[in-house]
Amino acid sequence: MNDTTIDRPRPEITLQLDAQQAAARAWFETLRDRICAAFESIEREAGSNAAFAYTAWDREAEGLTPGEGGGGVRGVMKGKVFEKVGVNVSTVGGAFAPEFARSIHGAGDDPQFFATGISLVAHMANPHVPAVHMNTRFLVTTKRWFGGGADLNPPLPYAEDTAFFHSVFKDACDAHDPAFYPAFKAWADEYFYIPHRGVHRGVGGIFYDHRDGDFDADFALTRSVGEAFLAAYPPLVRKRMDMPFTQADEAQMLEWRGRYAEFNLVHDRGTLFGLKTGGNIDAILMSLPPRATWS
Repeated sequence: MNDTTIDRPRPEITLQLDAQQAAARAWFETLRDRICAAFESIEREAGSNAAFAYTAWDREAEGLTPGEGGGGVRGVMKGKVFEKVGVNVSTVGGAFAPEFARSIHGAGDDPQFFATGISLVAHMANPHVPAVHMNTRFLVTTKRWFGGGADLNPPLPYAEDTAFFHSVFKDACDAHDPAFYPAFKAWADEYFYIPHRGVHRGVGGIFYDHRDGDFDADFALTRSVGEAFLAAYPPLVRKRMDMPFTQADEAQMLEWRGRYAEFNLVHDRGTLFGLKTGGNIDAILMSLPPRATWS
């Protein structure tokens, strides 16, 4: 994999993007910048000088020159509050393998694809602070569609934190269609479930996929999801990050992280998508926690 550490986190690609593809890419990269700035600000409030380190990567596939298949930037920070947080952006294109193409919306008859998106996972140092996942993306096959969402994953759940997180995303969804939130919440509850454990990965959130109607409306919804994340998650971190915790609290967090790792390695479609499309291995597995235990 061709990795180059860079000061200004923007992947250099030679893909020819149309106006919609370029607009989606620009939004995901701008959102990444704002999220990283917000997280670094929290570290400063905690007396830490931790900052994101960014690594650019090229999508590798047979016959491609650097940049021809697109690429991305992996951003990782390890600090006092964020034990490990990764915020990745990517913009890639090419052709799916035939068998994998049949599993992708709109790619069954033509394996050519374009994808751009943002993905983040935060694992926190304090067990009282919930871990979190957020991902939004725009894909082009024979269809053009958006998908994504966000979900909260607390080792030590607080009902008021869960209610707040959900209320922010409900408001964001309701601004577009009151039917969205109940549908997207149910989709998240179904998706973020670990069948072999018989438990959910966390306390849910929203998840949506294959939004291939009106581009402007679906893009507006996706931007609202990004704004909702910025409104919902940093306040929860600040609320809980200075709370004292016990060894038992930390042990529960580490055991819960093991469940999180199991889901992402066994069931997560995003992990499979990255591995099947020549993504950066470290970026794909960024979601795995820095420490975890299994009994």
